[in-house]
Amino acid sequence: MPGGDIEVHAFADAYPFAAGFPPGASGAHRAVEVHTFPDGESRVRVQSDGARHAIVVRSLDQANRKLLEVLFAADALRRRGVQSLALVAPYLGYMRQDRAFRAGEAVSQQVVGRLLGDAFDVVLTLEAHLHRIRRLSEVVPCQASSVSAAPLIGRWCREQAHFDVVVGPDVESAPWIGAVAETAALPPLVYEKVREGDRAVRLEGPPLPAGARSALVVDDIASTGETLVAVARDLKARGILRVEAAVVHALFDPAGEARLLEAGIDRIVSSDTLSHPSNAIATGAFLASRLPEGFAPRGIA
Repeated sequence: MPGGDIEVHAFADAYPFAAGFPPGASGAHRAVEVHTFPDGESRVRVQSDGARHAIVVRSLDQANRKLLEVLFAADALRRRGVQSLALVAPYLGYMRQDRAFRAGEAVSQQVVGRLLGDAFDVVLTLEAHLHRIRRLSEVVPCQASSVSAAPLIGRWCREQAHFDVVVGPDVESAPWIGAVAETAALPPLVYEKVREGDRAVRLEGPPLPAGARSALVVDDIASTGETLVAVARDLKARGILRVEAAVVHALFDPAGEARLLEAGIDRIVSSDTLSHPSNAIATGAFLASRLPEGFAPRGIA
């Protein structure tokens, strides 16, 4: 067929991530063109030769703007004859609001999930912010999955060869931290939130491994960084000489990053799901390998 078996279409803000994502049959990523009108509306155009399969690549942070453009791209590809369509969203926004916390609130996770499920046959992301649901497919009604970043972070940690312990900020993270630590061949340590009164919360960590001097604190999302700050300060107070942090999604602003460094974190690294100076862990090829059969670009086993 003219377009080969598969095409990969990337938005401009996804280029840093897409650089590590294998191209399709054309041998290059195809740019999704976006024109913004003076009133803020977007016109989206794709460059498709009519492949049967297509993948759209874009992280959905700042989703108020990006989501509509992704849906427009899906519509444009369908109009070009694409039969099977996948979205690779390294970061998937609007997953926090999984219930109405107060009367009158929308459940944005379900709204966004329905929109994506209607537009795409496959939705793939890394470490979606899921709390009260077990699988992404419960809210995105298509072949949707959230892949764990534990193997990637664990491998990076092992390659650094100077950590003594892998640290998780709360009990909820225990299984995930255990998987990171297992890949890194290091002991895990998980903090617990202890409530003191109605509002005050104190972090309490178990005893450190004997002789531990260097720790890697791991979290899925860093925005304000308050939890990472509390953990880092406690580790330093208990004799850890070097504390580094690895996060999957680097959502923090410069002020948040500065606060982490001031708290005693010696280095911050992140995956490339969101473009940030701290990016050190590539995820493109890893996510591409998790696409279902028929979607994996050439060059991926």
